[in-house]
Amino acid sequence: MKRAEENETLAIDCGQGDTHTDCHKVIMPVRDALDVISGKWKLPIIIAVSRGHKRFRDIERSIPRITSKVLSKELKDLETHKLVKRSVYDTQPVTVEYTLTAYASTLDSVIIALQQWGLQHRKKILGK
Repeated sequence: MKRAEENETLAIDCGQGDTHTDCHKVIMPVRDALDVISGKWKLPIIIAVSRGHKRFRDIERSIPRITSKVLSKELKDLETHKLVKRSVYDTQPVTVEYTLTAYASTLDSVIIALQQWGLQHRKKILGK
């Protein structure tokens, strides 16, 4: 016997006829967004940079268990997607800083929603 919770469906309207094409119009933008921010490290990096960690080592130290190789790759990906800006300063030694772009602020509500959902999910699953 199924519990009532298992019978609930998502309240996402795929359009008038709920055809495959209508649902595709909902799924594709979600997939596009997930391609940019999915994975174990991208959101923690964005959050770390937003908290003022600008230099590579500072970002690395603020995120437990991330490797330099992974951090470097993820920062390049975030730069490609115009969420992070890499600035090189002509100092001795050369200084490199990462900052969030104005475009990255469009993720604020997404991150807050994920945080709230994560807290609710933790309570539901762990009872805490």
